[in-house]
Amino acid sequence: MPRHVILGVGAGISAYKACELLRRLTESGYEVRVIPTRDALRFVGEATWAALSGRPATADAWADVHEVPHVALGQWADLMLVAPATADLLARAAAGRADDLLTATLLIAGCPVLYAPAMHTEMWEHPATQANVALLRDRGALVLEPATGRLTGPDTGTGRLPEPAELFEVAVRVLSRGAGGLAPDLLGRRVVISAGGTREELDPVRFLGNWSSGRQGYALARTAAARGADVTLVSANVALDDPAGAKVIRVTSALQLREAMVAAAAGADAVAMAAAVADYRPAVRHVAKIKKTGAGPEPIQLTENPDVLRELSAHRGHPGQVVVGFAAETEDLAGNGRAKLAGKGCDLLVVNQVGGGLAFGTEDNEALVLAADGAVTHVPRGRKEELADAVWDMVAARLS
Repeated sequence: MPRHVILGVGAGISAYKACELLRRLTESGYEVRVIPTRDALRFVGEATWAALSGRPATADAWADVHEVPHVALGQWADLMLVAPATADLLARAAAGRADDLLTATLLIAGCPVLYAPAMHTEMWEHPATQANVALLRDRGALVLEPATGRLTGPDTGTGRLPEPAELFEVAVRVLSRGAGGLAPDLLGRRVVISAGGTREELDPVRFLGNWSSGRQGYALARTAAARGADVTLVSANVALDDPAGAKVIRVTSALQLREAMVAAAAGADAVAMAAAVADYRPAVRHVAKIKKTGAGPEPIQLTENPDVLRELSAHRGHPGQVVVGFAAETEDLAGNGRAKLAGKGCDLLVVNQVGGGLAFGTEDNEALVLAADGAVTHVPRGRKEELADAVWDMVAARLS
């Protein structure tokens, strides 16, 4: 049975991005009704929305009034996704206004409501907007953090609409929580996630690294945002779009990752160390490119990097903090995993097999999750978002 999505479109220049979001939803089999605000139609017209959705699109609450459209649409929807959600639209939604078809439908909807804000940085940071966002979240709505990047005109800052592909993934994760949507069980929780693989410089053009793509860490960030969490993602050398709703801190080396994780984890409810952190780094970083001499390469002296997971487990921000580690193994997942769990001191260790085309760079994953209390959970092969949701299920149970 097709799932029903209402795409609300606010009056922002990024309304054009919602066309791509709509295309992704419809091509994936979702039935979508677009409800723009009146001023949103100044950016993208009704004909475009109707052609892309295959359904009429109007901002007029008085059209087909005999069908009471806001009631019918609100009861029809499995998800209301508002993108872009402007400062004005957030304010009207928070105040419970019903002065157009979109805000009236928001008051009817009993399904999950997901807002993707987009506006200039000063508007996003204004106390009035922050108060409106806090109020909507308190009522159970999912309000994503906006992305950082190029805004209208020459300005750059926080307030950019996340990329349509990432908004689509968050919407899918919300819908996957079940018919009618489950409560956002991480709402109000702060989570910190590491992703990717560190690079340890040997000289200006060479480094020691690994094959981690960051996809599993990004899936953790995406699914946590879809469950209402305030997400900080420490990203090491990842060539992926920022997950919608996550604050991204970019690092290169293990020492940089350690510094960022220790600082971010101080007040977090949960920490997930999904990054592949190099165990060693060159003892000397050459300032110039190492040249061939014809006499063979000089030995590379290595020094040990700090064990970031062990440090985070030993020095938690508060007693109730849940720490999750990840371990890539090529054999004996259970045996090696139990030894690593004991040595790291974390609450959960997600052990997955690597090599031979498994895990690194793929869209899917399979894992054995070992808990400090002795529990063992096998997560069968599936999309990395499915493994991420399984991990957050275990984290949420421990937080509660």
